[in-house]
Amino acid sequence: MFGRKSKFEIKTPDQFLLMRKAGLVVADVLTRMQLEAVPGVTTEQLDRIAREMLKAAGAESSFLGYFGYPSVICASVNEEVVHAIPNPRTLQDGDILSVDFGAIVEGWNGDAAVTIEIGKPIEKQTALSKTTELSMWAGLSQAVAGNRLSDISHAVEKTIRNAGPYGILEEYGGHGIGTKMHMDPLVPNYGEPGHGPELVVGMALAIEPMATLGSRHVRTLEDDWTVVTTDGSHAAHWEHTVAITEEGPWVLTAHDGGAAYFQANGIPSPAAKYAV
Repeated sequence: MFGRKSKFEIKTPDQFLLMRKAGLVVADVLTRMQLEAVPGVTTEQLDRIAREMLKAAGAESSFLGYFGYPSVICASVNEEVVHAIPNPRTLQDGDILSVDFGAIVEGWNGDAAVTIEIGKPIEKQTALSKTTELSMWAGLSQAVAGNRLSDISHAVEKTIRNAGPYGILEEYGGHGIGTKMHMDPLVPNYGEPGHGPELVVGMALAIEPMATLGSRHVRTLEDDWTVVTTDGSHAAHWEHTVAITEEGPWVLTAHDGGAAYFQANGIPSPAAKYAV
C-alpha cells in the first residue's frame, strides 16, 4: 500500500555492498577454520585465529560481548548444536564441529556457519552435514521478492525430511540481519509454504538450519550458552546471509555470492557479478 512502512529493515544497494564487505570477512574466517580444524587443535586456538583475522581485516566481532558472550566464534562439537564457547577441549578424529561466526564492517553485520568433520569422515555424519547444507541452499533459493517467508522454511524442512529421519531444531532458526546481528523476522526451519510476510527487495536474512542424527529436542548447559541434544546425538549447523535483490538472491557470506549453486539450478541471481 502506498506510504506503508515495512516493519523490517530495508537496505539500499549501497548498504548491501557494505554488508558484502562484512560477509567476505566472515567467508575468509570460515574458510580458514575449515583448514585449521584438525585433530589435536583446541577450539580456543580456533577462536584466537579468528580474532587475529578480524583485527587484520579492520572488522569487529558480532559475537564478542553479545549478551556477555566471551568469544568471537561459537564452536559446537558433536552433541553441541549451537552457541558453544571455545575452550581447551582438543578436537579428536571423528568429531563433528560447527563453527558460527559474525563480523561487523562500518556498522553492518555478516553471519554464517559451517560444519566441519575432524579427521577421517564418518558416513552418517557426512550425510547429516551435506543434507543440512543442501537444506540451507534450498532455503536461500527461496529468498526471492514476492515469495512468503515460510517458503524458505518449507524448502529447508522438505530437503531434510526427504533425506532421512533427522531431527530439525524448532527452538532456533534464522533471522533478519543488517545494522544488528539479530533482527526481525525470525526464519523457522520448518512449516508449510505460502505463509508469513511477503519477501521484498532490500531485506537481508540469515538462513541457518540445524539438524541432528536423533531427536530434535535440546537443552542449554549451565554456562547459559551451549545448546546440546537431549539424547546425545550429533548435530550439524550451516548458515549464510542472503540479500534479496531485484535480480534474485545474493549470498553475502559466500565468496562466489552463491553463483555456483544458483547457476547449476537455474536460479536467477546477481551473484556472479560480485564473485571474488
